Amino acid sequence: MTDIFDLNKSEIGKYFDYSVLPKQSTEQEIRVACREAVKYNCAAFYTASPFWSPIVREELQGTSVLVATGIDFPFGVSSSRLKAIETEQAIEAGCGAVDIVMNIGALRSGNYDLVKSELRDFVKAAGGALTKVIIEVCYLSDEEIAVACKLIAESGANYAKTSTGQFEGPSMSQFLVMKETLKDTGIKLKVAGVKFPRPQNAYTFILAGAELIGTRAAPEIIDAFDQIKTIYRK
Repeated sequence: MTDIFDLNKSEIGKYFDYSVLPKQSTEQEIRVACREAVKYNCAAFYTASPFWSPIVREELQGTSVLVATGIDFPFGVSSSRLKAIETEQAIEAGCGAVDIVMNIGALRSGNYDLVKSELRDFVKAAGGALTKVIIEVCYLSDEEIAVACKLIAESGANYAKTSTGQFEGPSMSQFLVMKETLKDTGIKLKVAGVKFPRPQNAYTFILAGAELIGTRAAPEIIDAFDQIKTIYRK
């Protein structure tokens, strides 16, 4: 297992998906943020819908930063068909990673077959792109979190993600339920909605096993890496 404190600031950037999610963002704001994602060597740059993906693709061309977007963001209540269509549009627009919001109402109602079918349709529509499923843990019991993670594992998605970041973020205990449920499955873990103080909390989630942090504060958190490293290395 890699000790993140053996990494440099550029290498730690790949633990972060940089997200600019408000749908009222301007083209110029999106372009500037894309350039920040490249500067900080982030894993991916996310917008709230595929609308901006062609602009993001233009800005990220020739870099290692993936074009990415949310699907049915942030509520996850569209039909499975519409979610699959939106996913296909995102892939056609150049996305290499897509995050779908699970239908939490269906999950909490016990309609597991619908949720599983929806996620499988999503993975199929995504082709070879990275697929991440958001379960919005702030609305779920620990038992529901575990069920959601099992459905993700059965769907063939690549990541289980804690939150959209638009509502209450995850606690460490909620994250650990996800980690325990998904151990030995090969499903990776992404955390979003990291609470203040963000740098300390983000690195704590990485140390606890998160492979990715999704956040609009990626530059701030990465800039704090050298300072955080000195604290842990004392």
